Amino acid sequence: MLDRPLVFLDLETTGATAHHDRITEIGLVEVDCGRHVGEWSSLVNPEMRIPLSIQTLTGITDEMVANAPTFSDLAEALYDRLEGKVLVAHNARFDYGFLKNEFRRLGLRYQPKVLCTVKLSRRLFPQHRRHNLDSLIERHGLSCEGRHRALADARVLWEFTRQIHLDPGPEVIHAAVEDLLKKPALPPGLPANVLDDIPEGRACTCFMARATFRYTLARASACVRG
Repeated sequence: MLDRPLVFLDLETTGATAHHDRITEIGLVEVDCGRHVGEWSSLVNPEMRIPLSIQTLTGITDEMVANAPTFSDLAEALYDRLEGKVLVAHNARFDYGFLKNEFRRLGLRYQPKVLCTVKLSRRLFPQHRRHNLDSLIERHGLSCEGRHRALADARVLWEFTRQIHLDPGPEVIHAAVEDLLKKPALPPGLPANVLDDIPEGRACTCFMARATFRYTLARASACVRG
């Protein structure tokens, strides 16, 4: 895992839905072949109100982001920081979904290799039931200066990665990471980027529901004809 450029990233957002909610803070730690090479963070003006429940959770208020740059202000420099690096995040589908949608709004395609530390923790420590970030912090004795702030949480992921390279060790980590980074096999004839073009959120669920409904109807019709 530490034989390549990585970016450990965490986002804070206005909610959980990538196609509707927006980013309020970005924090990242850059690592190149096991060497810490830099950190960066910024508040982001989401151009919408932050729900009170989210303000309470993160401590990020409307007032704090009022004069912060928008994502479009940060996009070019952020894209340069991310390009060519494996994106490492906790529950990575969440963070990747938000980044992908934000870049897409600006006409940019962001398609990195993505490593989820939730999946990695489950693979390495299947005896444990919980793999959320609080559980990892407690179980591995990790330090976190400001939970639910982007840079602090990104630093936790980097510390977790360093620790697991000591136990269970680099060979076990390498095998798990290579397996997790494999792209799913696609049926013949589908373009390689088809999964990246599926929209986040309910649209995908509706598509699957309609497909299942059509399949059920077909099976029922066959039974009637038979």
